[in-house]
Amino acid sequence: MAQAQRITPRAQDFSAWYNDVIMQAELADYSPVRGCMVIRPNGYGIWELMQRALDDMFKATGHRNAYFPLFIPQSFLAKEAEHVEGFAKEVALVTHTRLKATGKAGAGAVVVDPASALEEPLVVRPTSETIIYAMLAKWIQSYRDLPILMNQWCNIVRWELRTRLFLRTTEFLWQEGHTAHATEAEAEAEARRMLGVYRTFQEEWMAMPVLTGVKTDGEKFAGALRTYAIEALMQDNKAIQGGTSHNLGQNFSKAFDVKYQTAAGGLEHVWNTSWGVSTRLIGGLIMTHSDDNGLVAPPKLAPVQVAIVPIWKTDDERGQVSGVGSQVRTDLEKAGLRVELDLRDTMKPGAKYFEWEALGVPVRLEIGPRDLASGQVILARRTGGKGPAPLQGVTDSVTKALDEIQASLFAAARERREQNSIRGATKAQFLEFIKGSGGFVYGGFCGDPACEAEIKQQTNATIRVLPDPEFRSKEAPKTCMWCGAPSIAEAVWAQAY
Repeated sequence: MAQAQRITPRAQDFSAWYNDVIMQAELADYSPVRGCMVIRPNGYGIWELMQRALDDMFKATGHRNAYFPLFIPQSFLAKEAEHVEGFAKEVALVTHTRLKATGKAGAGAVVVDPASALEEPLVVRPTSETIIYAMLAKWIQSYRDLPILMNQWCNIVRWELRTRLFLRTTEFLWQEGHTAHATEAEAEAEARRMLGVYRTFQEEWMAMPVLTGVKTDGEKFAGALRTYAIEALMQDNKAIQGGTSHNLGQNFSKAFDVKYQTAAGGLEHVWNTSWGVSTRLIGGLIMTHSDDNGLVAPPKLAPVQVAIVPIWKTDDERGQVSGVGSQVRTDLEKAGLRVELDLRDTMKPGAKYFEWEALGVPVRLEIGPRDLASGQVILARRTGGKGPAPLQGVTDSVTKALDEIQASLFAAARERREQNSIRGATKAQFLEFIKGSGGFVYGGFCGDPACEAEIKQQTNATIRVLPDPEFRSKEAPKTCMWCGAPSIAEAVWAQAY
């Protein structure tokens, strides 16, 4: 269980606060392997709930799960020029298959056996496009084989120099969807549809408001025709990319010769998409909702939604309150809620309250002898507020509270995002805003990669998306916010994780 510790206030040091929340809630820990993390049961419980919800959404849209190897022949990456350039500096390679003992003690006890060198090095999976499309070339023969709609839950390795728990680690968990279609229109519709699935999940389950839109060519996925992205604003006013969906065009199908016979008898290359979200979402959840007391978990993704804490002084009282507590737990579990009954004798009630609060549990029920005499329980919300609720019908009270907490977290995060966004910014306003409190900046963009690169170099801000219509300003910008040239689109800038 969570251990009492002082959490650094957000206003003092947001980065330290973030790490403190993770450690106190026992979500993850640092691995002996540099740049990697251990996801502890509390953190993995959140990931399991995310997986379950997303997996149901994927299957509801016709996708099926598959699994592809962790190891990819090095030559596969080289087949698609943009792809290999995008990942060349991040890949880990397997070059030998075994070690041999030297007969020495300590660090020199084993060495690489030079006789075990592989004829071709293997890349440890940084993403799976190349090996998947090599297999699709075998499986797809005719238009009747299309579309192929697949998803894979797996781990990924990208050699990172600067790592942070959940946000950027050398190894992380994710899902990657891969599809093949007969036409560009079908692939485009698929890429947009899955972006919509991600938005629904992040807003309705994570209670995290997002922007959607297309990435610029400078920010798109290596090898994609177009990349669509989900962007959210954290409490420190930095953006986090919540997921991406790529229309890959025919780049990979041509590289791997993935063709199908059309109904008319000709041969055409398929059109592909890929899309993914990762354990980075847990970092986004933490930074969107948590406070200076620790983790705040949206009810839909809280491994424990309700903690019941009976209070007693004598053995007789213990028997009474624990019996009622057990019945309440049974009733809540029948309603489909995730519940813990805390009957530990080794801790006082106040210490138990702290632990459940540190774990981000949305609702705590306190049941003491006086409460039983009054036919009530005390219902405390992690987001604030505490008061009596009738014991009869307590399930309705708890369910209502959970729904209200979920909605209030989303509303608060959306309001905070809008309060920390500016529209129609001039260059001077942009510089003042980004160097100050930060947030989302909407402004005109000329489309020149050199202009985009100069902004990044001078301010460390990047174009997060060219936003979809519903997020755009009412009046389209006429000139580029930075250089004053005619604007081709509105862009949203921010510093980001």
